Amino acid sequence: MRVLTFLFIILAQTVLAQGSIKVTNGSGALIRTLDRLSGNVADFKITNGEEITLGNINVLMKECRYPSQSIDSNAFAFLVISGQETEKLFFEGWMISSSPALSALEHPRYDVWVLKCIPYLKGNFIYQRTF
Repeated sequence: MRVLTFLFIILAQTVLAQGSIKVTNGSGALIRTLDRLSGNVADFKITNGEEITLGNINVLMKECRYPSQSIDSNAFAFLVISGQETEKLFFEGWMISSSPALSALEHPRYDVWVLKCIPYLKGNFIYQRTF
């Protein structure tokens, strides 16, 4: 039984190591918001470190990363979403554009999704810092 457990652990580590991808930092993200009461849908470009106000919540963009191979394939954004008056923390963590329900905002009125990252631009060229 111990041998099988040991083999399973070795196999799992090998599979996880092969599944890792290289990511690049973006300068911000394009996010979509939904006000469930009014039905208003809005898209916002938000840069790293910027905070926007949506009704009575604040959305702070900490960081956005995307796969180095293709900026349009996925986006990983670290967001902090809190109440404006109460300063209650509704969400803090990574949102993934390809799986929005995996790590979603739990708020009775608002929904927030990450659509894609915005790359750093240096002149007319995209600047990529890869991890």
